[in-house]
Amino acid sequence: MYTAFASVYDRLMADVDYQGWARYYHTLMERYGIPRGKVCECACGTGSITIALSRLGYQMTGVDLSADMLFEASQKARKAGAMIPFVKQDMRTLHLHRQMDAVLCTNDGLNYLKDAAELTDFFRAAWVAIRPGGGLFLDLSTPYKLENVLGDHFIGDETEDIAYLWQNQLDRRNGCVDLNLAIFVRQKGETYTRIGESQRQYMHSAQRLTELLEAVGFTNVCLFGDKKLTAPAPHELRWFIAAHKPMEDENVPTVGERMTEL
Repeated sequence: MYTAFASVYDRLMADVDYQGWARYYHTLMERYGIPRGKVCECACGTGSITIALSRLGYQMTGVDLSADMLFEASQKARKAGAMIPFVKQDMRTLHLHRQMDAVLCTNDGLNYLKDAAELTDFFRAAWVAIRPGGGLFLDLSTPYKLENVLGDHFIGDETEDIAYLWQNQLDRRNGCVDLNLAIFVRQKGETYTRIGESQRQYMHSAQRLTELLEAVGFTNVCLFGDKKLTAPAPHELRWFIAAHKPMEDENVPTVGERMTEL
């Protein structure tokens, strides 16, 4: 994934407020009692959120499956003066040399995990990577967004030096959307280089995610709207999820006592 795409990803995402994204995660972690400590961001891509959180005082580690994305992230961090290790790993088998105060999976990382087994693999690996008392923090595109905003839709845009054509195909039976992009990057003169990119994102229900997190051992699993500290609206495009790893002697609530929002 993301081989040539990595070189143009940040240009396509230039209008995304990564600073606001990082500030929201900072607020969420503070509410869960997570200090400005050690944080691992999974599916970190080119490191925009990773670097922003580093500027807020967190000791960041970035993990991604794409070496090309990690190369771009390392270059950006170096230019920003941020000392951040970026590690090529599959987050389903996440393995860190020390436990973290928090693990994050951002910007649709969960949408690339296809079923309960893959989600559970990641949640279990994250559990091991998080110190007792720490937390797991996630965000993903909602089923409503994948079905009604992205599914079977065509999107196109053009700037002075780059253009893209984005055709999506909804597969309701398998609960996924195939994303097919054709990106044209202007070279010298009037010539363009074409970059093709195909991805597949899966829909996950809030109930299933909560059940899987609790089965691993996480408590206080809370679902939030897009960068909100309240429950999501019915047609929310992005969910944020926070979950707590209890201390060994902590009184763990039953499922019936589970918090729905802070």
